[in-house]
Amino acid sequence: MLKKHVFHQRFCLPYYPQTTGQVEVSNRQIKLILEKTVARNRKDWADKLDDALWAYRMTFKSAIGTTPYCLVYGKYCHLTVELEHCAIWEIKKINFDLASVGEQRWLDLTELEELRLHAYECASTYKARSKEAHDKLIEKKGFCVVDKVLLYNSKIMLFPGKLMSRWSSPFIV
Repeated sequence: MLKKHVFHQRFCLPYYPQTTGQVEVSNRQIKLILEKTVARNRKDWADKLDDALWAYRMTFKSAIGTTPYCLVYGKYCHLTVELEHCAIWEIKKINFDLASVGEQRWLDLTELEELRLHAYECASTYKARSKEAHDKLIEKKGFCVVDKVLLYNSKIMLFPGKLMSRWSSPFIV
């Protein structure tokens, strides 16, 4: 089945930066939202998918310190009633002055850049904390003077051959 649809299966360890499982976490949260909203026969999940995605994008993510919607658009999402009120207030405030509109747009773009930078910093600290938690579980191995050890040769290709090993014969420390 995997070869037919050109899927590549990848395995990951608890901490591996290339495949940290971010997609799986997102899909799991969307699945939980769908499980709460679809009917018992589960035939209407396609109708509810847009609402589930909307709810996922509007929720606050502690890893990035904001919502995904805010990262893309630079402002928090409001309901339609709030938008109508805000639109009338903005029209009165700006009064169609193009210079002030351009200046406001420039300020909004700078604010969006600062928001994205803040989210990047939050994500990097979150990753650093998860790496620390993972590294605490690794046992430190010390060697004595008479211990036998194997030497790992990283220069050998990924799949060196059927019987060829990456480990060299035992050496004495």
